[in-house]
Amino acid sequence: MNSTEISMNPNELVQFLKKSPDDFTSSDLTIFCKEYGIQVVNFRYVAEDGRLKTLNFFITSEEYLKTILTHGERVDGSSLFSFVEAGSSDLYVIPRFRTAFLNPFAEIPTLEIFCSFYNNEGKPLESDPGYILRKADRLFTQETGLTFKALGELEYYVIAPKEESYPTIDQKGYHECEPFSKYEFIRTEALQLLAKAGCSIKYGHAEVGSFTSENNYCEQHEIEFLPTQVERAAEQIILAKWILRMLGYKYGVDISFAPKITVGKAGNGMHFHMLIEKNGVNQTSENGKISEVSRKMIAGILNAADAITAFGNTIPTSYLRLVPHQEAPTNICWGDRNRSVVVRVPLGWTAAGNMISDANPQETDAVLNGASKQTFEFRVPDGSADIYLTMAALVVTSLNGIKDQNALQTAKELYVDGNIFSQQNKAKLANLKQLPLSCHESAEALEKKRMVFEAGHIFPKGLIDNHIKKLKSFNDKGLSEKILGKTDEIKTLVEKFIHVG
Repeated sequence: MNSTEISMNPNELVQFLKKSPDDFTSSDLTIFCKEYGIQVVNFRYVAEDGRLKTLNFFITSEEYLKTILTHGERVDGSSLFSFVEAGSSDLYVIPRFRTAFLNPFAEIPTLEIFCSFYNNEGKPLESDPGYILRKADRLFTQETGLTFKALGELEYYVIAPKEESYPTIDQKGYHECEPFSKYEFIRTEALQLLAKAGCSIKYGHAEVGSFTSENNYCEQHEIEFLPTQVERAAEQIILAKWILRMLGYKYGVDISFAPKITVGKAGNGMHFHMLIEKNGVNQTSENGKISEVSRKMIAGILNAADAITAFGNTIPTSYLRLVPHQEAPTNICWGDRNRSVVVRVPLGWTAAGNMISDANPQETDAVLNGASKQTFEFRVPDGSADIYLTMAALVVTSLNGIKDQNALQTAKELYVDGNIFSQQNKAKLANLKQLPLSCHESAEALEKKRMVFEAGHIFPKGLIDNHIKKLKSFNDKGLSEKILGKTDEIKTLVEKFIHVG
């Protein structure tokens, strides 16, 4: 990190320590805490329910601060994860220094640090979702020589009291601005706080969903991040959820990441973009088209897309979102710029020409950056996703595709040109497999394809068993048909999961 990058970085720790977060040490954090008068250090970690948990330390001495930074602390793993038995539940939480940031909401100076789980032998907890992602990422690079990068798109609704002034048009909120977008101020404040917490943000905007119900005004937004190493990509989404909920609490509104907050309106997706690099150069496209290795990865993902829902679509209302003609995928296929497919290849500036000079004739010396920005996007998951496990599943299945001799043929067969529901694609549509229609079907898909995830000892057998059991416990097979048109039952179901993840 050079001096310009440091001076423009909004993270207070980077500014003070004048180094990249990757280089933070316990001594660095101790010096920072002394200089900034830090009174509380919070350890943060994600439990099985997908929510961020907290362990508070009130700092009474430099010695005590150094102790918690270097030794971590014990927690009750059986209260955090159902697959950890009470008889051997003690786990260690150990801070990852690079994740440290100042809490923007605390009344007294407080430092936040994300943690990893370790077992009684001091080894990484094999069933820790964060460690599963780290293992998957490490295996991918070892076997391919490529770096896997990802970014998340986080959609959410602001649910607030009814608004009368400057009404928005139902389901026409895409990129709306104030005063028609009433809660842009929450989004922009979230962007600022995320940047100060060390996140790399691409942009934020109002999304298509907007409507008024009997009692509430509901407005949809999205925050998208920049590509980064997969574990950091997961951390950014987790942090964004927490910051947005804290802002909602601050301003007296609800923030929901639920896949559906009502039937017939746009749901909240959580799309994941992926790219691959070699020696820092994007390998996702070649000669203006999606590369061969990327097509293999896409084939690998599509081959297991039904099973990936077990990690990315984990509640009954997930499958009220995955319905035709609402920009959510239902058929297992891929395409260019198509929002109804499982994997979409978006515009990537690969053949765009020098647009900046056309828009700004005075920029006669403007030259486009030659670095490719191309990604491909997995559009199935939603706000109920286990973020670590979903990303790990994408890494594992991508690697599986690279190693599959039939991957390019699979990619060719599952490619859809243009609108998937058009007349020209009618015959192809009839032959495409469908995504699961319930948590029960998702569990069945995972049962059939579990070896894809267990290969290389990435996903532990017990964790897969636990996921299958949990999904089947919803007993939701055929639920969509059973509750069709039953307004009160749908409302009860939606409200049950309104604050999922």
